[in-house]
Amino acid sequence: MQITRQADYAMRAVAYLAELGPDRRAATSQIAEDRQIPPSFLAKIVSQLSVAGLLQTSRGARGGVSLARSPEEISFLEVVEAIDGPILINECVLDSSTCTFGESCALRPVFCDAQADLVNRLGTTSFESVIKTNGKEAA
Repeated sequence: MQITRQADYAMRAVAYLAELGPDRRAATSQIAEDRQIPPSFLAKIVSQLSVAGLLQTSRGARGGVSLARSPEEISFLEVVEAIDGPILINECVLDSSTCTFGESCALRPVFCDAQADLVNRLGTTSFESVIKTNGKEAA
C-alpha cells in the first residue's frame, strides 16, 4: 500500500505551514519551491485541503495559505483522507462478502488489524509532534 503522490505533497505542504508557526501565511509559490511541489499540482491540493477545513486561503497582497487549526489539532490521517479518501488496505476489510472465503477467511483478521493500526497511528500523529521531533518547534 502506498499513499498517492498528491497525498505526499499535501503532507509536505501542511508540514511547511505548521513549521511557520501560528497564524502565519505563505504564498503557494513559496510552499511549492521549498517543498519541491509542482505549483499547478499544489493549487489543486490547497483547494482540497481548504474544502476539508484544514487550510484557509486568502487573496490579495497580504493573502496566502495558512492552517485552519493549530498543528496539534491536525492529524496525518485527516490530510491523507482529504486527498485520497478513506484508507483501505484490502476491500475485504469493509466487506467480507468480497472474499471468496467470507468471514471464514484466515487472512481477513490480519488485514483488519493492520488497517486499524495504520489508521490509529496516522490519526494520533499530529503535525505538531513531527515539528517537535525534527527540532523545529513552531514559534
